Amino acid sequence: MRGSLQFRLAGALLAGASVLVAAPAAAQGSYSPFDESAAAALARYVRTLASDPKDFDSLIGAGKAALALDDTQAAAGFFARADEINPRSPMPQAGMGAVAVANGEPQAAIPYFKRAQQLGLPLASFACDRGLAYDLMGQQAQAQADYRVALGGLDVDEARRRLALSLAISGNRNDALQILSPLSAKGDPGVARVRAFVLALTGDANSAMKAIDAAMPGSWARVAPFLQRLPGLSNGQKAAAVNLGIFPDSGGPAYASAGLSPAVSMPAIGGDRLAGIDELLRPKAPAPAPAPAVQQSWQQPRPVQVAYARPSAPVRSAAVAFQPKVWLQLASGSSSDDLAGRFQRFKAKDPQLFDGIKPYVAQSGDGSRLVIGPFRGISDAELFAEDLESIGVSPMKWTNSQADRIAPLAAE
Repeated sequence: MRGSLQFRLAGALLAGASVLVAAPAAAQGSYSPFDESAAAALARYVRTLASDPKDFDSLIGAGKAALALDDTQAAAGFFARADEINPRSPMPQAGMGAVAVANGEPQAAIPYFKRAQQLGLPLASFACDRGLAYDLMGQQAQAQADYRVALGGLDVDEARRRLALSLAISGNRNDALQILSPLSAKGDPGVARVRAFVLALTGDANSAMKAIDAAMPGSWARVAPFLQRLPGLSNGQKAAAVNLGIFPDSGGPAYASAGLSPAVSMPAIGGDRLAGIDELLRPKAPAPAPAPAVQQSWQQPRPVQVAYARPSAPVRSAAVAFQPKVWLQLASGSSSDDLAGRFQRFKAKDPQLFDGIKPYVAQSGDGSRLVIGPFRGISDAELFAEDLESIGVSPMKWTNSQADRIAPLAAE
């Protein structure tokens, strides 16, 4: 993640796990005509994909289910495969935007949502997730506008929670509490937590702790450090804290699960980063049996997520058969030195755009190519190609063959 270093809120504040109530909105709602959990849905989709790896609907469903289980890496893999199969569908783009939001990377998310809208997906379908992206960037007015659009979609309850938190970040306590009223009336399991956050965000940490202690006597001491720290954060940091459990810290990135005591365990698959506070706000009940781990028939790919220009190593597939990848060719030439010089000239046009982009040389029968990638799919390559064209660089989409030899540019 670019920007200030982050750490996941310590396990002492977030001990325990419960129902997922702060997952990205794209992961909310029904996964199928069946009444099933996200873990059961994921297992069902994976069984289908084992026999038909190109089943687009199952890939999208599996991505949403994985996202609901907070397994963003698996979700990204499913959405990337769906994009390869149908690059003209907006669903993978919205899914990858939701993954970026869940990872606390709002700048990466916005181009995906833009592409999804360009491909015809109604705003209400992804407005709840795009709203959170804006919240994380400190743009609360835009976030609240998106959440209000999402109130007309399928993610009504999650949109209410996020809108209430965003209003509280803006200092609008009364409207925030009013937005929560329908959820309180129907006994929504996440409303006690959100109400406590609203009070804390608007500078009333004492009332927030009293509300928590009334619901679960004696619990306030464990939650007090979390609530007391909120008012001192920037607006974007507040949004990250109450929605994703991410706090700024100069000590480097770490995950909440790393701070858990041996007596506390996290779910086998994913888990709500903020669920410990819900745990404090409800009477104790027998813990459900952990969801069985899902054995997938392939290794999840980890290709370039071009929206924030952080390429990974070339994708290695667990399948025996060769799988070509999509690259962007910037130039061709006879020597690595020539290609290195050309890459530096391209980079000089817009260093920020090329930040984190690593060039490769592809050796094939018809010469050497200067390429970047590989990309998640054709649509990702097209997005980055558009950015390159805006600075006067004209790339070509290129797909490698099994005979091509690809290695990092030596000068880099």
